[in-house]
Amino acid sequence: MARRYAIYDVFTDRGLEGNPLAVVFDGDGLDDARMQAIAGEFNLSEAVFIRKAEHAAHAARLRIFTPGYELPFAGHPTVGAAIALAESVHGLNGADFDLVQVLEENVGPVRCAVRMRPGQASFAEFDLPRKSAKLEAKLNQSAIADAFSLSPSQIGFEDHVPSFWSAGVPFVTIPVHDLAAASAVEFDPALWEKLAPLANGRLAAAYIYCRGGVNHMARFHTRMFAPAMGITEDPATGSALAAFSGTIHHFDALLDGHHAFLVEQGVEMGRPSLLHLHLDVTGGEIAAARIGGQAIRIAAGELYL
Repeated sequence: MARRYAIYDVFTDRGLEGNPLAVVFDGDGLDDARMQAIAGEFNLSEAVFIRKAEHAAHAARLRIFTPGYELPFAGHPTVGAAIALAESVHGLNGADFDLVQVLEENVGPVRCAVRMRPGQASFAEFDLPRKSAKLEAKLNQSAIADAFSLSPSQIGFEDHVPSFWSAGVPFVTIPVHDLAAASAVEFDPALWEKLAPLANGRLAAAYIYCRGGVNHMARFHTRMFAPAMGITEDPATGSALAAFSGTIHHFDALLDGHHAFLVEQGVEMGRPSLLHLHLDVTGGEIAAARIGGQAIRIAAGELYL
């Protein structure tokens, strides 16, 4: 059977930048082992399989796989799938259209808004299906520094220290002093495996961050490393940004109101990505959070499986 697929670069408006994503449109009839094998064949950080929705009012059911295992939720597959579905109906680069659709993921239903404009890369934004929550973990700052080939003095800034968060997928969020420290990172997965906490039986990934960015509009500069997922380094990670939303609020004590953040990732990989994070704070707590970005289709074809 021929199954349609497309490759999208996500969290960018330029081809060969951002985070590449495989979108398999004809995902029905594939079992878990087959989807995992196909994700391994693409060998991208994630592949998303679009299936018939279980609820008639929803647009589609998504299954998301890294080369290592299935994820309950991920940001760049959500953005990429939302845009791919919209463009499959309304066409590429010619539509002037706004729509809202609900995508079913293992974490639960995810509400997505898509904006399409002629001659522009489409933009999608989704409501976080789960708020970021702080997890308990004993984190050794010196050991963390060793795992990233940094000195202990380069870990942390202001009152930010390493902490453990999840909005569906767990990450240790690790502040580093500045852009120079972030660029100097040399990740040692073996050392990381010795110190990283477990969540739901799996090793947590690492999310490095500092203030500012190479892009003068960026509020934070980030890097993500996930050896347990089969990802050496990821150019853009929505699920990590979802977890990071809790870190920002916890350490920066955001005031009530709306807060918008532009976050860059993938710069050191030569695949710069821009992720939009919006937080609404009420009564000192995050009341709502959204993540968005652009995506561009760069390839399409068929799987004969």
